[in-house]
Amino acid sequence: MIDHVVLDASDLRASRAFYEQSLAPLGIEVLADHEGFLGFGEMQDRGEALAPVVYFWLTARKPASSNVHLAFTTDDRAKVDAFYEAALAAGGTDNGAPGVREIYHPDYYGAFVLDPDGNNIEAVCHQAE
Repeated sequence: MIDHVVLDASDLRASRAFYEQSLAPLGIEVLADHEGFLGFGEMQDRGEALAPVVYFWLTARKPASSNVHLAFTTDDRAKVDAFYEAALAAGGTDNGAPGVREIYHPDYYGAFVLDPDGNNIEAVCHQAE
């Protein structure tokens, strides 16, 4: 199981704006803001109270060291569509409109957008329609 992922961002401010808007439909938000680092995640029930769970980090690094493919999962195809629209509105570049990708499995519904550093960011739903 993966605990967290860190991506390089050549312009942390631009990347923050992109990811805040793109990930909002998935319920993912900025939960940590430190000099040179941003942490995204969700508030989760930890027994007696909600606690921040940060699993996606951006770090300021010029130039960004490499491009990656990162997929965020959701349980609703409409959220995949909303991610895609939000990411394009935030300045992302289309890398695959929302749709079924049967090459992976019959219910794989995903959308792909390139972030400001060229990383391939995906939202995917594995549920049947």
